[in-house]
Amino acid sequence: MSTYPARSLGRVLEDFGRTLLDLLHGDVDAVPEIGGVAIHDPYDEQVFPAHAIVLAVSARSRADIEQLLRQLGAQSVAALVVRGPVAEAEQLGLVAAETGVALLALTRGASWAQLAAMLRTLLSEGDVGEAEGDRQTLGGVPSGDLFALANAVSTLLDAPITIEDRRQRILAFSGRQDEADASRVATILARQVPEGYVRILEGRGVFKELYRSADPVHIAPATLSEGETALPRVAVAVRAGDEILGSMWAAVARPLTPEREAAFKETAKLVALHMLRVRAGTDAENRLRADLVATALEGGAGAADALRRLDLADEPALVVALGVTGATTADHALLTAERQQLTSALAVHLTAVQPRSAVALLGDVAYAIVPAAGDPAAARERAVQLGQDFLHRTGGRQGAVVGVGSVAPEPTALARSRANADRVLRVLFAGPGERRVASIADVHVDALLLEMRDLARAHGDELSAPIARLVAYDAKHNAQLVATLRAWLDAFGDVIEASARVFVHPNTFRYRIRRVAEVSRLDLDDPAQRFSAMLQLRLMDTGVGGPGQR
Repeated sequence: MSTYPARSLGRVLEDFGRTLLDLLHGDVDAVPEIGGVAIHDPYDEQVFPAHAIVLAVSARSRADIEQLLRQLGAQSVAALVVRGPVAEAEQLGLVAAETGVALLALTRGASWAQLAAMLRTLLSEGDVGEAEGDRQTLGGVPSGDLFALANAVSTLLDAPITIEDRRQRILAFSGRQDEADASRVATILARQVPEGYVRILEGRGVFKELYRSADPVHIAPATLSEGETALPRVAVAVRAGDEILGSMWAAVARPLTPEREAAFKETAKLVALHMLRVRAGTDAENRLRADLVATALEGGAGAADALRRLDLADEPALVVALGVTGATTADHALLTAERQQLTSALAVHLTAVQPRSAVALLGDVAYAIVPAAGDPAAARERAVQLGQDFLHRTGGRQGAVVGVGSVAPEPTALARSRANADRVLRVLFAGPGERRVASIADVHVDALLLEMRDLARAHGDELSAPIARLVAYDAKHNAQLVATLRAWLDAFGDVIEASARVFVHPNTFRYRIRRVAEVSRLDLDDPAQRFSAMLQLRLMDTGVGGPGQR
């Protein structure tokens, strides 16, 4: 079992070192607890959590890395990860020592996205509301800590271990993976068993035998290319009663002794308990996070404490709302599942760029509380850009829209930010345009019009007399006077442009606009009456006024 705390830099290197990460410079004991994982964007001003691990995807040269080390040192960052191999790495030692930022290199071929996901998995235990000292143990291993368990089993068997789910995705792995073969290294780098290797095992009937047997299954070496060497495997299914949770795999250079094979079989039962704990803990943590987000968004007395537990206290924040219409599916269950998937995707997306964001699905809307330091207008624009990037990355899902609320300088103002985000969603759902992401500042007038429509309906208001006369005349004579007035107002009185909009000759349009003035008794030279008519027509466009509405 690891001698390092679960969230420490030492534990990160113990679990991922030699396979994914190499420590170039720095003291692993200097920071006992990592504060988060963030991705560095050279084109944006970022504020990182204290003691964070920063992934510098674009840093290449010695000068870039040295400048970044000094910049991150001022923000108390724990470690910087750059793509290896690093040119002139020896010359960066003094800078790393001066700044206190450890310098790590990511193995060539490893995915940045997979590294970020694995780091967050390792650091996520107890994120919400659970102190390190409160964690339970199962079999002497911290509950749900699959990486620690994989290392413990590796010690028992003297072989590198992976723990996989039913889809052959890597949930955790032990150290010493470099002692295995090329397919195991490729599996760790991709966090997924290579498809070609899976096909070979399926062709041999390995998975059928594995899931049918209660004992470890011995698997002959399998290679993906000619000339490649491979080690045999021993695998055992991980079960909870009749349910197959996954499997555990050992790459063995020599056959296991009967004692080690028995230990392998027994530890699979312990792995099952930990996997169940991870699943139950994830569900419980998601519920707790949703409760904390809901409490914070209510803006009441508990908002400040909820934000503190979410690590979002003492700074401005804003609410981002993600809504999905049911226009593209009539299946309620399918729509619900899609909302949940998009909520999870939004959480991953925001965590990559705003590590301390909190996301939860409340009812039919996914809400995110996002830090909003600096200028409020700039913060709203950043949030709008985040929303646009998210919808682009999710494939432009039809019917999904994102609303950005106002900046809340204090916890009690978050309720207003949520209300404004909801107002934006309503405008985007109601609007005929192609816009799918907006902030409250962008659509404030449209939101007010919708609220005026609600007020008019609640009061039972009818069309104003001039517009009502035009609607009645059109209904009787089909004269298109309402459309004529609307086109004339939209074109600021330009007859040529207005006539083109309604596809009539300018002379015909001039006649119609004279009839508008005669029938409605509007003074079109009066700015106040023109504004009143424009407002009435806009309310008609949103569904107020009965006959003649569009």
